[in-house]
Amino acid sequence: MPDAIRVFAGDCTVTTTGSRESDLRGEVVVLLKPDNTVLVHDCDGYQPVAWLTRPESLVYDGTADGEFSLTAVDDDSRLDVTANAEYGLGRYPASRAGTPVGTCPDCDDVLTRANGVVTCLGCAARYGLPAGAEILDEGCSSCGLPTMRVERGRAFTLCIDRECQSLDALITDAFDRAWDCPDCDGSLRIIRNGTLLAGCESYPDCETAFAFPTGVVDGECDCGLPAFETGTGRRCLDATCERAG
Repeated sequence: MPDAIRVFAGDCTVTTTGSRESDLRGEVVVLLKPDNTVLVHDCDGYQPVAWLTRPESLVYDGTADGEFSLTAVDDDSRLDVTANAEYGLGRYPASRAGTPVGTCPDCDDVLTRANGVVTCLGCAARYGLPAGAEILDEGCSSCGLPTMRVERGRAFTLCIDRECQSLDALITDAFDRAWDCPDCDGSLRIIRNGTLLAGCESYPDCETAFAFPTGVVDGECDCGLPAFETGTGRRCLDATCERAG
């Protein structure tokens, strides 16, 4: 169980020091998330009565005999929870809650999308999505995973698994050497250097390079480089150019 939420219910003493000082006692539920975030909830409202988000250190002790204690520390903030009486202690599988986008071809469980990642709730397979990707209803003919539509110079439809289909390869096939370098006689190559770039083939003699934008090519900018239609308007391949509008 790689990711799990631990839950404790009981009569607890809850002490917080630092920016939010309090000394509480009550029948509460304590949630300990996989990233060690601690949330203490009572019977009121939706907001926890005490919490510490992703603490630097956490010491946790919970046993089947009802003993429970927790100390979380982050900078000058400290949260201590001690059980006076135990009502329940459990450990449960946890995942990100996302929008269902299909069925995993490997285990037949649900695929969900959240925060730019598609995750299987069954086998925990993960597929990172490019910015602006739209998940489509049709599945990949090769592997059965969902397909996506991604705009990078043109609209590409491909599998969400980059090992099945490479977006970089599709962009390279479409635009490698398609444009001239504005600063020398070379052509712009499609390269990956942390981010996707259209960079001069004469590097290092010419260091001209442009981050490849999200959007589709829409004619030519007044500067001679391609113009892109994006979700925020028309722009030049060169993000510093103001002549594409």
